[in-house]
Amino acid sequence: MTNAKCPAHAPADHPKIPEEKIGVLLANLGTPDGTDYWSMRRYLSEFLSDKRVIDYPSWKWQPLLQLIILTKRPFSSGAAYKSIWNEELDESPLMTLTRGQTEKIAETMRDSFGDKVMVDFCMRYGNPSTESKVRQMVEAGCQKILFFPLYPHYAGATSGTANDQFFRALMKETWQPIARVVPPYFDRADYIDALAQSVERGYAAAPVKPDILVVSYHGMPQRYLKQGDPYHCQCQKTTRLLKERLGWDDTQIITTFQSVFGPEEWLRPYTVEHVAELAKQGKKNIAVIAPAFSADCIETLEEINEEIRESFEHAGGENFTYIPCLNDDAAHIRALSNIITENLQGWV
Repeated sequence: MTNAKCPAHAPADHPKIPEEKIGVLLANLGTPDGTDYWSMRRYLSEFLSDKRVIDYPSWKWQPLLQLIILTKRPFSSGAAYKSIWNEELDESPLMTLTRGQTEKIAETMRDSFGDKVMVDFCMRYGNPSTESKVRQMVEAGCQKILFFPLYPHYAGATSGTANDQFFRALMKETWQPIARVVPPYFDRADYIDALAQSVERGYAAAPVKPDILVVSYHGMPQRYLKQGDPYHCQCQKTTRLLKERLGWDDTQIITTFQSVFGPEEWLRPYTVEHVAELAKQGKKNIAVIAPAFSADCIETLEEINEEIRESFEHAGGENFTYIPCLNDDAAHIRALSNIITENLQGWV
């Protein structure tokens, strides 16, 4: 415990208290510790047991998950992760990229607030856990914590469950810090501008100008939309704002949804099917971007750039341009730092 001391006027045997700080805790989805069977099984079990992700009754879902799905799925998921794994650091790209974002944001916060603000990151599933990072911040003297789910759009299965885990961690603290949660930022001008700049760079570097931009968002069951989840509407608005910022018309951009799982009807159109349809319609050159992800991960590097690319090419497509997530791009870091600074008002 650094810079800890006895409070003024307290007896000499009073527990030492660290100097007061403000914590900024960035949160992303999560990552397995490795690509082996048991690492994948632990990760998938935690992820797929989350009632925000799969809301079927436990008595019905858990036997299916533990006895059938988790006997096979860790092998296929492990192979997918292995194809994108950062071998040098022995970690997933999401871990590498989230750490890089955190370091750059921390540098920006130091420039603005000195050592008053502590910036770190956690994962909803896997490590570093939300609980461990809240504990570290409290031990370091953070009496206020700004929790920032790194999802531009709100969905119960992303921001909602990240917030749940943060609040569960707070429940275990004897001296609970004051907490704030960053709201969705899908329609902010600086975020949209960062997206637009990435599209402009992607188009400039493409060997052939794409006929259409496919804006692919992570999917969810249609039922969630009908239950009141705003995710679908927020995604549609992001596409519209991006189109307007680029000065395009409706023929140049389309919204689709990926990562369908299970027997239910999910948000449509499905990206993997729609890119094949575009190729059959004569749109032989497409670009794909995934604005719902703040950093490249298994759903972008493997699903989009391998599976969805393959679907397009098998249907006759010729040039497939994947536009990376914003990651630690300077415009993205500025936007995220702006959001943090605005949400720290009254605290610093």
